Amino acid sequence: MAKMKFEKFGVMIDMSRNSVMTVEALKRFMDALAKMGYNCVFLYTEDTYEVDGEPYFGYMRGRYTKEEMKEIDAYGEKIGIEVIPCIQTLAHIATFMRWSKVPGDTPDILLVGDERTYELIDHMFATLSECFKTRRLHIGMDEAQMLGKGLYHMRHGYEDPNIIIKKHLDRILEIAAKYGYDLMLWSDMFFRPWTNDGYYTKKTEVPKEYIDALPKGVIPVYWDYYHTKFEEYDDMMYNHKQFTKDFWFAGGAWTWTGYMPQNGFTLTTMLPALEAAKKNKTKNVFFTMWGDDGGECSRWGVLPSLFYLSEVAKGNTDEEKIKTRFKQKFGVAYDDFMLLDQLDRVAGGGEGSHRYANPSKYALVSDTFNGWLDYTIEPNAAQRYEELAEKLAAVAKKSRRYAPLFNEASKLASVLAVKYDLGLR
Repeated sequence: MAKMKFEKFGVMIDMSRNSVMTVEALKRFMDALAKMGYNCVFLYTEDTYEVDGEPYFGYMRGRYTKEEMKEIDAYGEKIGIEVIPCIQTLAHIATFMRWSKVPGDTPDILLVGDERTYELIDHMFATLSECFKTRRLHIGMDEAQMLGKGLYHMRHGYEDPNIIIKKHLDRILEIAAKYGYDLMLWSDMFFRPWTNDGYYTKKTEVPKEYIDALPKGVIPVYWDYYHTKFEEYDDMMYNHKQFTKDFWFAGGAWTWTGYMPQNGFTLTTMLPALEAAKKNKTKNVFFTMWGDDGGECSRWGVLPSLFYLSEVAKGNTDEEKIKTRFKQKFGVAYDDFMLLDQLDRVAGGGEGSHRYANPSKYALVSDTFNGWLDYTIEPNAAQRYEELAEKLAAVAKKSRRYAPLFNEASKLASVLAVKYDLGLR
């Protein structure tokens, strides 16, 4: 068996969109990941995990209990997968803050400098430390563009967000030291202030004050799901190495544009990303599986692209061999599984994979009498949906294990065969 070229190669599963996987479902998915050679799983839980001392944290949101987290961690250890908590300690915490007595800078951002903020974070760390053996902890802190512009500004006046983040991180590091945690965080807030909120930039010299703002030992995670060229990833990896050569790269296995996966676009973006990661000697890589709008897409839908990427990470780039191995491991032909993508390719996205579109979602939910997106309607696409429905139904009959996934897709295609161009007709 070919050896993985990366030290850590994993996925991040979004459990924060009202679709928390049951423990048994997560175990089955981890089994599939281990079979492909993945060795770490990040559980992205904004407020969907139990926290001692915080009864409203994840209340009625399907949160994992402490017992469930311990069970998940033990199972991961058993099959060779490190389970790493991926939480939020600055922004993206609005759901909890609706009910919380912890004050916010804004409705989505914790108030830096307030002792109640750090009491909450201490409770988070204490609970996670008890439930997971790993000493790695991803603390989030991305997309906090409104940092310092709400209650913080009212109390302290204007302050450079870079300085505010540094203060916040210093306090979090004190808490992390109590529990022996090594921290990692999304890197965009160390780029946005000097790139006009753009994050992605060409190869350049990072201003020293931003490099100095990241405390030693805190690992930045470069996230990028969108670019299609090697040079774009290579440039940003060069920029990240100025912080530390030990940065992690987080790509994307596209599960967040609607009901169906975007395997083709995942490969279009992630193959050059892996090439750049190898060139830059990046040791650790994982793929995010976001669940925007309620986790509509099945995690199993991106099995083909996750498998393809794992094979490339081991040095196998022969597509026919990859397809053969996929069928051997999962019992479904690779090309049959890729039919799921076609619900968004027979119309709107074309046959190629160089951009993404989601007509299978917007055509389904659109108001027939509104016509907002009728300009995207393509001739004969309705007929193609009808043909696709038959193909997907045939795959469902051949594959008992994945039959629910293909039956759902087949029924959606059948509806779209009627609904897709109904507004025009």
